[in-house]
Amino acid sequence: MILSGIIAIILIVVSSCSKTATLLEDKSASITTTVSFSKDVAPILTANCAKSGCHNGSISPNLSSGSAYTSLTNGFVSTASPSSSLVYLWLTGKESVTMPLGGTNNPSNINGYILAWITQGAKNN
Repeated sequence: MILSGIIAIILIVVSSCSKTATLLEDKSASITTTVSFSKDVAPILTANCAKSGCHNGSISPNLSSGSAYTSLTNGFVSTASPSSSLVYLWLTGKESVTMPLGGTNNPSNINGYILAWITQGAKNN
């Protein structure tokens, strides 16, 4: 009887614990200097995203050299709300699936560069 009581208490305690949300915090280093798409952003995208079977033309957006800027600025960035840009949400894991897929989380501080670039107007510089 005591054992049954203990088991019942354990079941009640365990079943009452639940997770309703996950809070993700972007711990990227802030970029305070001017970000150049061609010098800062594009090389990181080429190295980490424009790989075979990924964003090299196979999967949208096309992040291969020469296509990345146009692809990103056609629906994947919002200069009005940079931290709500789809590309930024994917990179930070706030939108599933976290990118780069199967790669290092936030390689070369891509999150910081992308956010700074969008905040600075997403210029083709």
